[in-house]
Amino acid sequence: MSEVRMTPHTQTVLRALLGQGVDGGRRSVVLNEGLYGLKLSEMTTLPNGTLFPLLERLRQAGWVERYWELDQAAETEGRPRRRYYRITPKGAERAPHALAAATTAAPASGRPRVTRPGLMGGAG
Repeated sequence: MSEVRMTPHTQTVLRALLGQGVDGGRRSVVLNEGLYGLKLSEMTTLPNGTLFPLLERLRQAGWVERYWELDQAAETEGRPRRRYYRITPKGAERAPHALAAATTAAPASGRPRVTRPGLMGGAG
């Protein structure tokens, strides 16, 4: 299993899956049941083309698991089944440390510094 790169998008998704920013009762539900794809997309404001490949990378690293909800739940509400994503024990252990490290390593502006030849701070 590969390690996870802590891009800003990865950090956003991990915070959502860890239930950060939601009240205590809801946080417990997020940690136990996870979030379905559309809800994750709404919470993170990431487009599907960014969100789902990222979730797959987290799944391959063993930090996230996915599962389908039961047919009965969807049928009761008259909609298709939802695919849920939740943090694994490995992800719950490692993600907070990785998020903390990424936060302390980030420049004050929150954006990575890019140096270019001929510009201030770049090679000459």
